[in-house]
Amino acid sequence: MTRRRAVGSLAALLTAHALSQTGNVVTLFAVPFAVLATGGGPVQVGVASFVATVPIVIGGPLGGVLVGRIGYKRSSILADVVNGAAIVLIPILAVTVGLPFWALLGLVFVGGLLDTPGQTARRVLVPDISGLAGVRLERSVGFIDAATRLSGLIGAPLAGILVAALGPFEALYATAAGFALSALVTVLLVDAPVSVTASDEVQEGYWADLRAGFRAVVHDPLLRILVALVLVTNLLDAARSNTLLPLYADQRLGGAGALGWIVACFGGSALVGSVLFGFVAHRVPRRVTFSVCFVLAGGPSLCVFALGLPVPWLIAGMVVSGLAAGSLNPILGAVQFERIPEHLRARVFGLLTAAAWAGVPLGGLLGGFAASAWGVSTTFGIVGVIYVGVCLAPLSGGRWRLMEKDAIQKDRVLA
Repeated sequence: MTRRRAVGSLAALLTAHALSQTGNVVTLFAVPFAVLATGGGPVQVGVASFVATVPIVIGGPLGGVLVGRIGYKRSSILADVVNGAAIVLIPILAVTVGLPFWALLGLVFVGGLLDTPGQTARRVLVPDISGLAGVRLERSVGFIDAATRLSGLIGAPLAGILVAALGPFEALYATAAGFALSALVTVLLVDAPVSVTASDEVQEGYWADLRAGFRAVVHDPLLRILVALVLVTNLLDAARSNTLLPLYADQRLGGAGALGWIVACFGGSALVGSVLFGFVAHRVPRRVTFSVCFVLAGGPSLCVFALGLPVPWLIAGMVVSGLAAGSLNPILGAVQFERIPEHLRARVFGLLTAAAWAGVPLGGLLGGFAASAWGVSTTFGIVGVIYVGVCLAPLSGGRWRLMEKDAIQKDRVLA
């Protein structure tokens, strides 16, 4: 593959990723309001959040091996097609034969089951394509994170407008369109390098391959503690984003429209942070930067809602947190790519995603119960205190020092 062709494939891959993630953003935004529109309350919103996110945990480890066997490009296309088909059935059934709560949950679950394998496939394609395109690893990881952030920037206000103007069920048509466009772009414009088109990872049976991925994660001292940290913060983020923010918007902001723009401010600033940080990530100390930015990614955006501040303050808190959040995935992605051998990447990335997201379904559920028991503002405050405390852990040193590039080069624990 020529460098010019590789640059085009990388751009197409990032575009497909942004479209697919935009579909996810609209889904996660619209489903809570669909529940509220049909008479549900905080507990039902929490249950819907649980069901919408638990497929990520299931699909990560099981799909990671399948991605290596099926092929990265085909896995990405298949994930988008299945996700879009399941989600588009929600509004269709709602306006025809009716859609009971259990059926809504079932379709959301099926739609998300292949989402993690699809994301894993696109992410594993990044190093080889970016290498052929002459793009530094930290920068290309920052680009794919920026594509994710762009989906939040586009998806949140789009979902807010659609939900406010048309209704939550009708807004899900935009989700299906996002998945369809992502699949089409991948089919037509993404050229996977020869080295990653075949099933090079497959050496034994399915379960043996899955066990090899587990061993790679468990035996790496840095990956273990990174997973633990991200698991807890993702749990807290799920309580905030999937449950508390929709409830806050419904109670104090007049509905989905205002929330969409507030969340877009976070997505937009995170997009800027991802792109800018990708250019300087290789020059800054990873561990301290990671910890400080993690604290800022959660603290301000939780504090302003806990205090019930006016909308300009809510926007300011989200902007500060978004800028800081933009630095996290470029660091995480570079560390992971450096420590994981190429032949294990699909398996290990699927497991890492599942492990990191294992707390997300529980976070949304607990957020609903906590808001019902103590109120939305108090729950925001509790989540904020825990979030900041956990994110200070990398400053303690120890195994966290393995994040630095020179330490990784000296400590290749994965064979």
